[in-house]
Amino acid sequence: MAEIEGQLQPRPEPRRSFTEEFKRDAVQLATERGNVSAVARDLGIHESVLNRWKRQLQQETQQQPGPGKRPFPGNGNPRDQEMAKLQRELARVKEENAILKKAVGIFTSRPT
Repeated sequence: MAEIEGQLQPRPEPRRSFTEEFKRDAVQLATERGNVSAVARDLGIHESVLNRWKRQLQQETQQQPGPGKRPFPGNGNPRDQEMAKLQRELARVKEENAILKKAVGIFTSRPT
């Protein structure tokens, strides 16, 4: 506790930081539910913080109109949807190939 003019004052809590993805998801949840105060309470943040994030989101979408523009950059959404689809398909095919290689190894080994 810090002492100011003979009175004990609580120390301020350190500032919390949130990821852009968390902010986007919180705003989306508040929009879907239609109750900002309940969502803020559930997430453990102040209602004014959630309202600020919501305003920032709206301002940034108005400043950058167009398809594929996201208000909080770096939120994990790929810019090219087809590229993301092809990457997922490649990962799936690689996994299937690895499974088949293991199966071949199991079936070709003979107990002695």
